Amino acid sequence: MLAARHPRASLRRRSAPPPRSSRFSATKSKLFQLAIAIREKEWAENIRSWCKDIREPREGKNVYVGSTHKDIFYTTEDGEHKSICNRIVYEMIERNSSPDGQLFLEPEIELNTFWTNLGESDQDIIDLYHAHGECEQFHSEIKTDMGVERLPSGKFDTNELVLELTMIAYNILRMLGQETVNQGKAPAKRIVSRKRIRTVIQNIIHFAS
Repeated sequence: MLAARHPRASLRRRSAPPPRSSRFSATKSKLFQLAIAIREKEWAENIRSWCKDIREPREGKNVYVGSTHKDIFYTTEDGEHKSICNRIVYEMIERNSSPDGQLFLEPEIELNTFWTNLGESDQDIIDLYHAHGECEQFHSEIKTDMGVERLPSGKFDTNELVLELTMIAYNILRMLGQETVNQGKAPAKRIVSRKRIRTVIQNIIHFAS
C-alpha cells in the first residue's frame, strides 16, 4: 500500500535562474560601462596632449581646463539636413595622490564636460555651472527648511499667496543669516560663506530661549 503524502510535502523551493533577457541586459550594461571607461581614457590622453591651461592646486593633483568644438548634424521636419557647431568646455581633474600624500597605484580621473553656446571664458562657464548647483541648494532649502514641498491647497490663488509669504520669510531669514556669518553672535565651527535657513531658525530659537 502506498502511503499518502501531504500535498505540500512535494513542494520544494528552487531559485529559478534569471531570465535570458535580464542576463543579456546585465552583460550589455557591463559592456556599456567598459566602452565608457575606454572612451574616457581616450579623452584623457587627448586632453593631456592638446590642453594648454594646466593647473596644479596641490602636489599630486593636476587640473586641465579648455574647450573644443563639435559639429552636430540633424534633420528638420522638412527633411533638410543641417549642422551646428557646438562648444564643449572640459575640466579634467587628475589625482595621483591623496591630500595627505598617499600615492595611488593608478591616477584617479574626473572628467567634466559642459556643452554650451555662450561666449564666456572656459573658467567662467565652469563657474556658472557650479553656481547653478548652488542655486539648487536654495530651492532645496525653500522646500525642506521652509516646509513648502507640498502646497497646502488645490486652488491656485491660495498657493500663490503661500509662496509670496514664503519668499518674504525666506528673504528675511537669509538676511539674518548673512549678517551673522562668522560673527560672535552665532559662532560657527569653521569659516563659511552662508548659513542654511534651518541653522538660522535654530539660532533664533536658541537666542530667544
